[in-house]
Amino acid sequence: MNTDGQAVKTGRGPLGKHDIAALIARDIPQGSYVNLGIGQPTLVADHLPADSGVVLHTENGMLHMGPAAQGDEIDPDLTNAGKIPVTELPGAAYFHHADSFAMMRGGHLDICVLGAFQVSAAGDLANWHTGAPDAIPAVGGAMDLAIGAKKVFVMMTLFTKTGTPKLVPECGYPLTGLGCVDRVYTDLAVFDITPQGVEVRETFGIGVDELAGRLDLPLQPAGV
Repeated sequence: MNTDGQAVKTGRGPLGKHDIAALIARDIPQGSYVNLGIGQPTLVADHLPADSGVVLHTENGMLHMGPAAQGDEIDPDLTNAGKIPVTELPGAAYFHHADSFAMMRGGHLDICVLGAFQVSAAGDLANWHTGAPDAIPAVGGAMDLAIGAKKVFVMMTLFTKTGTPKLVPECGYPLTGLGCVDRVYTDLAVFDITPQGVEVRETFGIGVDELAGRLDLPLQPAGV
């Protein structure tokens, strides 16, 4: 965002998943306690600076998770909630699954990063079921994270493979949480969900006017 509060068009885009993860890592305040949801959000761990002081929490019972494990680092008993092998950082701690959920539900996490099928203009989140007859429901920790974390960031592509927007006026899929999303990171733009509406913080390879033409909801530059 520039000094006038206008959304910045960077001239590059759409972003890849690692680029989006790097943006999220950039915006996580130093020393935060953070949970990374299953799927693409786990990539954020690979982009946090070594001196960030960010403590990563996993719902299967670990604090101070490090980046994904590679090669000889892989320990089959050391995984995140998505069963991805991970590393541990100095001071890492392990605990019961129930204690991990108590941390989530008790408001002890500063930020969670979740994937989504849809996010509404009001910040409603739909990320566990598309309603398709052959879809596998995935009810889990996201519901606890969505209401327990102090801030909820969403990481997703802005459109489906068929070009349908995922940022929508109202969610058409079963909801994970109501009014819980604070910010949405996508391949084409970053959005803040505010009481005044959806604000565009920055765009990637697309202008705000063109972006508004592809979405069925009003957009405004951040800070206006």
